[in-house]
Amino acid sequence: MSNIKLHYLYRDGSNYKNWSEAVFSNADDLPADVITSVLRDAFLEDGLFIAHQVRIPEVFLAAEDQLTFDDHCFHEFESVEATCDAPNDACRRSIRQFMEEVAREAKRGWRAFNPQDRLLPRGR
Repeated sequence: MSNIKLHYLYRDGSNYKNWSEAVFSNADDLPADVITSVLRDAFLEDGLFIAHQVRIPEVFLAAEDQLTFDDHCFHEFESVEATCDAPNDACRRSIRQFMEEVAREAKRGWRAFNPQDRLLPRGR
């Protein structure tokens, strides 16, 4: 049985990139092309999505106290591939569970936010 590695990235407004990946179990042996199709249908145009909304790590380029106007909230889907790497998803989801969560969140709507708003002191 092979697992599935999700490749995604953060690309800021100046086109600087930070790559990341998450590995999910794949007991259902779903093929990568089917997974890709389902995810692309759920993500926004160009594969954009909100990482924390589907519980995968945000990989912004700047620390929260060093954000610039080039920073935004969207991450970008790159690809999936079969892998023998061990699952590393902090939520211990299978790829099927992850796909279901992505579809649910897409239906609810991707909730954009301004990363700079995180810098505002509470109560403002």
